[in-house]
Amino acid sequence: MASEGEEFKVDIDKILSDKLGNKAKFVPRPIVTWLKNILHQDWMNVHLCGKGKGQIGVDWLDGCLEYLNVKINVQTNINGVVQAGLDAIPGNEDGRYYTIVCNHPLGGQDGIALGSIVCHKFDSQMVYLVNDILMNFKGLAPLCVPINKTGKNSRNFPQMVETAFQSPKNVVMFPAGLCSRRQDDGSICDLEWKKTFISKTVQYKRDVLPVHFSGQNSDKFYNIARWCKRLNIKFNFAMLYLADEMYKNQGKTFTVTFGEPIPWQTFDKSKTPIEWAQWVKDKVYNL
Repeated sequence: MASEGEEFKVDIDKILSDKLGNKAKFVPRPIVTWLKNILHQDWMNVHLCGKGKGQIGVDWLDGCLEYLNVKINVQTNINGVVQAGLDAIPGNEDGRYYTIVCNHPLGGQDGIALGSIVCHKFDSQMVYLVNDILMNFKGLAPLCVPINKTGKNSRNFPQMVETAFQSPKNVVMFPAGLCSRRQDDGSICDLEWKKTFISKTVQYKRDVLPVHFSGQNSDKFYNIARWCKRLNIKFNFAMLYLADEMYKNQGKTFTVTFGEPIPWQTFDKSKTPIEWAQWVKDKVYNL
């Protein structure tokens, strides 16, 4: 983690030194070079610590999209009627806020673009529930509530979720947790959606705003993820390639489709929370 006030940089040499101490010198240089290349160290740092320095919140997100040369088509699909823009989506004028849930096809551009869209629609009244690693990005941090399910702060996970849902802001979530994977039938879609957004949506009486993001990663990414699963490798090697996927997805155009808000009262006792989560997931993929 970068210390308070310190600009974060992707620095493989420093990471290895911090983690391994004097043993870092025994890491073969080809492996160090491979890590720098697969994480696109220099390319990542151009915006993080160059062009993006000093940008905060939506300005940082917009700067990222410009740097990535990403084009976004935003539309709504309400009862099968598709129209450009978000005029069909009610704002927060009545003081009620949404739980915004989206599929996670890319692991990079989708999170950045969705945050930018939501910030512009709702006057920056949004917060991400994100992996705490992303708190290193100082421009992004003000929009985030960090989630660490596995580290020493995992015991604080429930309180972190409560903090997000108690806030007077729209909560943006990717309920699968991980980005999409190739399924046995060859399709690309999210893994099972977690039930947290259902239980908290009902508790805090927030309507759910479903969103579908187009696009997919490379065959290489999905093959790595599949082999890790087959070999029962616990470490998420595919995650190392997300920067590479973001690099490859430069200059592309993606379509982001918002569906009709789902009233929180919908999520009654006729289904379990996990069943309702999959029900919403199906609605997202039908947008």
